[in-house]
Amino acid sequence: MTHSATYTQKPRRARGRGPARRAARTLAFVLPVMLVLSGTLAVTRVNWSGGSSDSVLTASSQDVSARAKSRAPQDVLRDRLLVELQEKDPGTALTHLQQEIDQRPSLAKYCMSIAKSLGRAAVQAYGPARAQSYARPVCDTSFASGVAGFRA
Repeated sequence: MTHSATYTQKPRRARGRGPARRAARTLAFVLPVMLVLSGTLAVTRVNWSGGSSDSVLTASSQDVSARAKSRAPQDVLRDRLLVELQEKDPGTALTHLQQEIDQRPSLAKYCMSIAKSLGRAAVQAYGPARAQSYARPVCDTSFASGVAGFRA
C-alpha cells in the first residue's frame, strides 16, 4: 500500500495582507492626524490681534504660565516667613506666623508644618542652640520640634 501525500495549497488572496497594505493603512491613519495638528499649530502662531509682531505666543502657553504662577496661600506664607527669618530673626517670623493664623484661620491646618520649616531654617542660619532660644508656643511648639529634629 502506497501512501502518496498530496499537499494542496489554498490560493492566496491578493487583498488584505502584505506590507504594502499595512503601510497604506498606517499612512491613512497618520496623515490626517498630522495635517490637523500642523494646521492647528500654524493657526495658533499667527498674530491675529494686529498688535506687535514680536509677541508670538500661543493661547495655550499663556494659560499654562498663568496657572503655574498661582501658588497655595500656605506656600506663599511659608516662603515669606523663611525670607523674614533670614533677614531679621526667627522670633519675628514666629510672631508674624501667629498673626497670620489669627487673621486667616483657614491656614491653621498648615501652621505646624510652616513652624517646623522655620525651625529647620533657623538651625541652618543660627545653629541649634541659638535657634532653640527663639522657640515659642506657636502651633503646639512645632518650631521647637523642627529645631530638635533637624540634623545638620
